[in-house]
Amino acid sequence: MELADYLRILRNHWIAVTAFVLLAALAAFGWSSLQPKVYAASSSGFVTSGGGGDPGLDSLNDSLSKSRAASYVVLAKDRETASLVIDDLGLDTSPESLVGSIEAAQTPDTVIISITARAGTPEEAQRLADAWVGALAERVKDIEAGKSGQQGMRIEVSESAQLPTSPVSPQVERNVLLGAVLGGLLGLGYAVVRSLLDRRIRSAEDVERDTGVPVVGSVPDIGKVGGIFVGTATGNAALAAEGVRRLRTNLSYMDVDNPPRAIVVTSPKQGDGKSTVAANLAAAIAGSGQAVTLVDADLRRPTVAGLAGVDDTVGLTDVLSGRLELADALQSHPTIDHLSVLTSGSRPPNPSEILGSQAMRGVIADLTAKGMLIIDAPPLLPVTDAAVVAHSADGAFVVVSAGRTLDTELDNALGHLRTVNARPLGIILNRVSKRTVGAGNYGHYGYGTDDYVESTSGRRKNRP
Repeated sequence: MELADYLRILRNHWIAVTAFVLLAALAAFGWSSLQPKVYAASSSGFVTSGGGGDPGLDSLNDSLSKSRAASYVVLAKDRETASLVIDDLGLDTSPESLVGSIEAAQTPDTVIISITARAGTPEEAQRLADAWVGALAERVKDIEAGKSGQQGMRIEVSESAQLPTSPVSPQVERNVLLGAVLGGLLGLGYAVVRSLLDRRIRSAEDVERDTGVPVVGSVPDIGKVGGIFVGTATGNAALAAEGVRRLRTNLSYMDVDNPPRAIVVTSPKQGDGKSTVAANLAAAIAGSGQAVTLVDADLRRPTVAGLAGVDDTVGLTDVLSGRLELADALQSHPTIDHLSVLTSGSRPPNPSEILGSQAMRGVIADLTAKGMLIIDAPPLLPVTDAAVVAHSADGAFVVVSAGRTLDTELDNALGHLRTVNARPLGIILNRVSKRTVGAGNYGHYGYGTDDYVESTSGRRKNRP
């Protein structure tokens, strides 16, 4: 995986990652709040061998004091020193437990020994640090006294402990930060695993990487908008209308030497919005001034008549059965110029056989001779109707729902087309998040406002 893949995953699952960060930070804050506060105080003493007066002897004593200071650090951590402190302060604890509250160290290249004591209150920490230096001085005095009749080594207090003003533990800010970082890592791991296991199609990159078929258009998710909205949509619906216009533009540049004229619009399964896309694509093509016919070849669940607002008494099945001439079955759209509609007609018992007939191929040839042909066909996975029609047409657009359609469903749908040697012209991503398709850019140029409407001839005009 490359950096761009991680950024895409983070964009798709940013809510989950944010939730992990917040939960981990809150957990760290709660845990830190429940921990007992610990205060630390430091006291120090210096090792000396008594007065001298002779410079040479003083230098020798200083070197000796530095070497002995390291031994005294070890002496400061033994149980006998702790016992002296317990007796001095009247503590009710064991030497072993008390030693764990003490840190002793020699300042490098000096004769200074620092004692840091930790306790539950500032006062206890201060008393413990000072008492420990005193106990260590007493231990050294007992050990060194009377050697060779000299005064011997001793420890004198160089700095008494100051009363601490804030606890050293728990460090709430640090724990919350570490919790947030850990939550971010867990969230990113969750997002990566979720992305690897999630088979839903979310972006054009997913489609083209998995199928090799180009994405020719993206239609934003604007909720349930029935009918043909290209040319009259305002507000959020205008975003979808602009997506359809972009699809129309891409279609005009597709295979310039042999442009497709008979196009099937289908989907892997029901509910992907193929009929709405087909009707609005036909309206967009008509809006550019080009003649186009919208045919409802979904003989099982026809919807074009309702979307276009025309009568469904007679239609395609009547023409294919020879009961009606094609010219008599065609209807002009009541408000959109250059758009003709051929509804499904009565429902037959054998849709696949009718759609694969020679008569259907003749209807497609007659309609493409007059202009563009957009055919709304059933979903590919439940039935074979769409693949049969696509074989007789120039190719098919497959409409998928972003975030809902599985990649396996799209692969199987494309496989159905290739089985009958039908040409997949491209994939249309429907119900794409508006931020993904650049909703902000549309708004910047005036799309999605009420400043204009598009006339049925494709010309824009200002509202009065």
